[in-house]
Amino acid sequence: MGELRKLGITVAKSTVEKYRVRSSKPPSPTWKTFLKSHTQDLVALDFFTVPTVTFRVLFVLVILAHERRRVVHFHVTEHPTAVWTAQQVVEAFPWDEAPRYLLRDRDRIYGTVFRQRVQNMGIKEVVIAPKSPWQNPYVERLIGSIRRECLDHVLVLHERHLRRILTHYFAYYHRFRTHLGLAMDCPEPRPIQARDRGRVRAVPEVGGLHHHYERVAA
Repeated sequence: MGELRKLGITVAKSTVEKYRVRSSKPPSPTWKTFLKSHTQDLVALDFFTVPTVTFRVLFVLVILAHERRRVVHFHVTEHPTAVWTAQQVVEAFPWDEAPRYLLRDRDRIYGTVFRQRVQNMGIKEVVIAPKSPWQNPYVERLIGSIRRECLDHVLVLHERHLRRILTHYFAYYHRFRTHLGLAMDCPEPRPIQARDRGRVRAVPEVGGLHHHYERVAA
């Protein structure tokens, strides 16, 4: 349009936009592309709350590895702090196991102490936009699954009871729960059993809330 003006031809901006060919692709990599490109190097963490039968509120921190949807670490507390949260990251990644990127939201719990500890571990933080939980999709989906498949069906008595419930659920989640995003496999790969191996048996998991199925010889 500027070149036309130099030639003494005046064209409205709306006219140029009407006939200009628009690219169907975004001008820069999307958030989804970033998550997909760095799957092997990316972990995410988030908190969710659980009320007890006595109306106490417990906070659960989960740290999820994107590559195999693996819950690397979880812990429960009634009083989360930046120091406590930073220590959980240290416990999740001892020695030289720290990931390249850590995806999180903008909660105030991730204060200066937390950021310094993560930086000292050589981890680069990726902070999602304000009020955009969809930018942390895997851990949000995990929390939804925990609620729908487990916590919505039990009464939590206290902190120790909640840790025990989640320990059983994550054992089931890792070994037996299949994921569409993992080509219907589990976070810990599970072999396919041949049909001639025997009859199918249901094995209760998570106190009978779920079952896994396996073939056994007659």
